[in-house]
Amino acid sequence: MTVSANLGFPRMGLKRELKRVLEAFWRGKATEENLQEIAKELRLRHWTMQKEAGIDIIPSNDFSFYDHILDMSTMVGAVPARYGHSGGDVSFETYFAMARGLQKDDKDIVAMEMTKWFDTNYHYIVPEFDAGQSFSLSSTKVIDEYIESKEAGFDTRPVLVGPVTYLLLGKMRSGGGEVLDLLPNLLPVYEEVLEKLKNVGASSVQIDEPCLVLDQSSKALASFTSAYKTLGDIDGLNITVATYFGALRDNLDVALNLNVQAIHVDLVRAAEQLDDVLAALPDDKALSVGIVDGRNIWKTDITKALATAQRAVDALGSDRVIVAPSCSLLHTPVDLDDETELDSEVKNWMAFAKQKLNEVVLLKEALNGNKDEAVYAENEKAIESRKTSLRIHNQSVKDRVADIDEVTITRKSSFEQRIQAQHETLNLPLLPTTTIGSFPQIPELRKIRAKFKKGGLPREEYNSYLEKMIDEAMVFQEEIGIDVPVHGEYERNDMVEYFGEKLDGFVFSKNGWVQSYGSRCVKPPIIFGDVFRPKAMTVRWSAYAQSKTDKPVKGMLTGPVTILQWSFIRDDQPREITCKQIALAIRDEVLDLEKANIRVIQIDEPAVREGLPLRRDDWADYLKWAVESFRVSSAGVQDGTQIHTHMCYCEFNDIMESIAALDADVISIETSRSAMEVLDAFIDFKYPNEIGPGVYDIHSPRIPSVEEMEKLLNKALEVLDPGQIWVNPDCGLKTRGWEETKPALANMVQAAKNIRGRLAS
Repeated sequence: MTVSANLGFPRMGLKRELKRVLEAFWRGKATEENLQEIAKELRLRHWTMQKEAGIDIIPSNDFSFYDHILDMSTMVGAVPARYGHSGGDVSFETYFAMARGLQKDDKDIVAMEMTKWFDTNYHYIVPEFDAGQSFSLSSTKVIDEYIESKEAGFDTRPVLVGPVTYLLLGKMRSGGGEVLDLLPNLLPVYEEVLEKLKNVGASSVQIDEPCLVLDQSSKALASFTSAYKTLGDIDGLNITVATYFGALRDNLDVALNLNVQAIHVDLVRAAEQLDDVLAALPDDKALSVGIVDGRNIWKTDITKALATAQRAVDALGSDRVIVAPSCSLLHTPVDLDDETELDSEVKNWMAFAKQKLNEVVLLKEALNGNKDEAVYAENEKAIESRKTSLRIHNQSVKDRVADIDEVTITRKSSFEQRIQAQHETLNLPLLPTTTIGSFPQIPELRKIRAKFKKGGLPREEYNSYLEKMIDEAMVFQEEIGIDVPVHGEYERNDMVEYFGEKLDGFVFSKNGWVQSYGSRCVKPPIIFGDVFRPKAMTVRWSAYAQSKTDKPVKGMLTGPVTILQWSFIRDDQPREITCKQIALAIRDEVLDLEKANIRVIQIDEPAVREGLPLRRDDWADYLKWAVESFRVSSAGVQDGTQIHTHMCYCEFNDIMESIAALDADVISIETSRSAMEVLDAFIDFKYPNEIGPGVYDIHSPRIPSVEEMEKLLNKALEVLDPGQIWVNPDCGLKTRGWEETKPALANMVQAAKNIRGRLAS
């Protein structure tokens, strides 16, 4: 019989229960016992939900207090020396210090680097290694949670990130060598964990190796083979290696011949690989087919998915096929049933994590001869309804995209000409200071915004409150000497959701939260139709802030690629078309800001790198339309209007030509966690425009000193011309408190002034 499996489940809870207790714990308002209690309740609830849905293979250890890669670093004892870990179990204080930094008593320790998980908006904590790194079992979380599940009546399948993927996602920090050189040192810890799992009763384990869908060196491929030659020899423990987010392609033979019992493949992102997989799969292996989309919220076309799964059953036999989502459901919201206010027609086209479990089970049952014809007919009706709905098409929007030409995407003058006009217009000092845009979203602000949205506060009163907040922000920035102030984005709940609420073609969930990093959750907008801007979205607030100062206020917008990437997007047309529709809407807003005398306009694009296809051969087409989309949004302004963009937590080295092709006048980037390492890409490429390398990490509650930021700026000055450099934090400040933000920004401005003075002397 065919069985069903799930690869992972959302961690935060339907009402973001984990987020709330985590943040209370960090503030000292909750104990470690409170945290563990909520975590245990969530794990039990989610295991129960999966069992009640009919899932046969339920995961454990897919839960995390912060990040599953950080969990692996603690499991194998890869704790950088600066955290003072001397062996044994990694404490909560050390765990969270690795993620967030630590500034307490006489301790002042920076956090580990953070970057994007493949092409998703989830961030992981980058492992740090030294040459000759030793590893030892320093956390038994995976074993403890398996025992917990077993005692609660669930025979789960523990999940681990595979040893080769874990190493490939890390960085060598000292001593030279390559990360894969550490594999012989790492494998004994994995062996120890697998033996312990077997000894406490586990019969199977899921080991995730998503790096098998990337371009890999011969050394990496040999590492996969050697790793599982060792791990696969543990008697009595079945291993499923899970791949996802793309096709195996030239790595297929290596993947299918690993010394394991089953392989999972993603047939949503890479349906084309099924024939090759079926032809090459050894007779002694089972195949887990990922045919329910784990990364989007649209209903599965069950009839189409069943035909795909049936091909696998026909080729392999029912007992060698496992039906599953394409990847962990971490990237989807928990439960559509809770969305009582969602547009009913559009809601009928959707499925969240709980509903996707039901789809997996429906497919399994049909493959086993128990097809529910009524449910399949209902699904077909919903799929057809979405295809034919008049609500998703707007011909004028389609025509406008078709009319985009070279003039639309080209600034009026070269950067060299524009920057002279901008310097004359803006009259800024050397090393001008600014922020990325947002200021702390204090609890009072969130309460007032929620009250307004529920109709409990008149618009005039709400607007007056926002004006008061902007007034205070402008006074603060004036007091500390920020050169290019911002209005603080107090009217915005989220940098993507806010714009989606102002654009046609979007709908919104109430509790459609997904984890971005740590306790940070986002509620992605849902793009279901053609996108356009009915009216101005930000001009009122930027213009109000500009009326309060003689300094140039920076208008703040989210770019088209980021809005696309951080939304649940329609899957019935190419992403390029949807992106260019958004770009035209942003272009309209840029031009309206310019008319309102806003002369510095930032179009944030942190997701450009994230959107890259996973295989290099597929990059060119994406980069072409991604760059064009940004330029559609930005190219209509006059020379004296300065266009900024912001990017964070990604590697730039291999896409520098495309970053330069955006033709932004100023780019601000994250550099503090990597100690300006990211800046190397801009140095080697000799990036011609102006750059704002972030001088402090906003994802940590630490308050960096003036000296610390001066040190980073001096590193930037070693390789960049002083006239190129802006001074700013790594990212927006909405998640921080004012008690951290005010002294940190004051220190930042002072650092810029100190170095400015030295350069002038």
